[in-house]
Amino acid sequence: MHELGIVMNVVEQVDKIAADNKALKVAGITMEIGEVSTIVPELFLDAFNWAKKRTEYLKEAELEMIIIEGRTYCRACGETYRTTEFGKKCPHCGSPDTYLLTGDQVIIKDISAVFEQEEAEE
Repeated sequence: MHELGIVMNVVEQVDKIAADNKALKVAGITMEIGEVSTIVPELFLDAFNWAKKRTEYLKEAELEMIIIEGRTYCRACGETYRTTEFGKKCPHCGSPDTYLLTGDQVIIKDISAVFEQEEAEE
């Protein structure tokens, strides 16, 4: 399960960012996960929920995953198409002369952090 290794890297980076910015805690993380990135979202979430408990700042953090569609470009005809549906061969002209445009990324898009405690109401 390579998701755990990626999660550990993300958690380590976010924990360091929170410490460097003197945050009290991280409330949430938004990740962009490409649908052809080889990451299984359910496994990634399970690994994140396990790993966050072992950090200083992310214990209560929620993870939002935005799945980015895989899109491929055909050099022969200039068309783009859905990668997961058609693979490497262009459905418009049949050419295999294609390359992936989007869908393989794993990006920390946003980090929501708490910087000061709210005072308790009396």
